[in-house]
Amino acid sequence: MILRPYSNAGVLIYCIAMNDLNDDEKKALKAFRKRLKMNQMEDDSRLGHGPLTGAKSTIVAIRPPAGFGATVWEALADKGYLKRDSGGFYELVPGK
Repeated sequence: MILRPYSNAGVLIYCIAMNDLNDDEKKALKAFRKRLKMNQMEDDSRLGHGPLTGAKSTIVAIRPPAGFGATVWEALADKGYLKRDSGGFYELVPGK
């Protein structure tokens, strides 16, 4: 993992470079983030949620999208980008 500094409005911020991922893992992680966001937005738009309550989605773990093998998801979990949950679900690690 490589930390690269960059400045944003005078504040020095370190971002994590994804140099330790190959192309398949980068695509899989992007698909995972997109699917997680889509599921959260779908949950937020249901009729049971009141728009004034400010309640956000409680979805934090999902089954990984199809199209990538189990070895890709296991590799992402081993590298610390995803966290294994029970029943084949994975959770996105904050800050990655």
